[in-house]
Amino acid sequence: MRSSADITRRRWLALALAGSPLAHALPARTLQFPRDHGSHPDLRTEWWYITGHAQAAGRLWGFQVTFFRSRVDAAQGLRSAFAARQLLFAHAAVTDVQGQRLLHGQRIARAGFGVAEASEADTRVRLHGWTLERTGVDADSRYTARVASGDFSLDLQCANTQPVLLQGRQGLSRKGPQAEQASYYYSQPQLAVSGAITVQGQRMPIATGRAWMDHEWSEALMHPEAVGWDWIGMNLHDGGALTAFRLRRADGSALWAGGSLRAPGQAVRVFDAQEVVFAPGRLWTSPRSGARYPVQWTVCTPAGSFEVRTLLDAQELDSDGSTGAIYWEGLSDLLNAAGRPVGRGYLEMTGYGKPLRL
Repeated sequence: MRSSADITRRRWLALALAGSPLAHALPARTLQFPRDHGSHPDLRTEWWYITGHAQAAGRLWGFQVTFFRSRVDAAQGLRSAFAARQLLFAHAAVTDVQGQRLLHGQRIARAGFGVAEASEADTRVRLHGWTLERTGVDADSRYTARVASGDFSLDLQCANTQPVLLQGRQGLSRKGPQAEQASYYYSQPQLAVSGAITVQGQRMPIATGRAWMDHEWSEALMHPEAVGWDWIGMNLHDGGALTAFRLRRADGSALWAGGSLRAPGQAVRVFDAQEVVFAPGRLWTSPRSGARYPVQWTVCTPAGSFEVRTLLDAQELDSDGSTGAIYWEGLSDLLNAAGRPVGRGYLEMTGYGKPLRL
């Protein structure tokens, strides 16, 4: 029998995922910082997403911390202080490469009452004791993420080393053939990581590490034919940053694609939808969900062809207790056409078990 809290969470999710009555195209605008580091409750969907890798206790670890905000349209006109006008979700995971295991936690709450909140002034998100906060100015800024869940906890400081990377056309990123399928989107790659990872009570200070932060917000991100996406965010060993993504139909064909490359000392090169091709390689079948994920990819871009190889096949996340999605997200290496490692970062694949709905 499901608990009353579980039933309430599912009701919140049903309201949040019901969809807006009318989507509109996002206007091109100049992003303003630090304001746009903060929350945008007027738009329907938003997330702050930090992924990275670190050496701790002589071992390689991957980590992911994501906070989501979702506007509940059906509750916007309600006057009650208890109305769930905004929902906050959070996911966190640790990949133990040596131990070949993934640890995962999640949270959900309606905004308010000091339990869950997302500041509009800057990145300050809190949810049931999990926090993500940006401090400092420009080159001296950093993100501090603190989460504790079950067998693991993360205390991460991710310091800025490069300017903000505006994705798409100066921060407006198309996600489909229709103008309303777009998001405001920027990244902060090559974050220098310090802090500690704790697993089963063992606290391990981080010796070295690199992270990637994405912040994205939109009104209608996905085309009706899209069931999910494939995405990579790779910190290149030479200091560059490579992004590539595609939105995918149920038959596996690409509905839309895009990405960018920022090479050291050069302007950002934005990829058009026709210039990015994802070709799946080796497949892995999840014993839990039955979903089949490509855990090896060839990704062709105007900057060259690359191979993506996961460092652990079993990096599927089941977020039934929060967003309800089952997806694959994990630490991966990037190799060039000659087979030489040129970067490391995260691969995300959604919509393989069931269509993703935002």
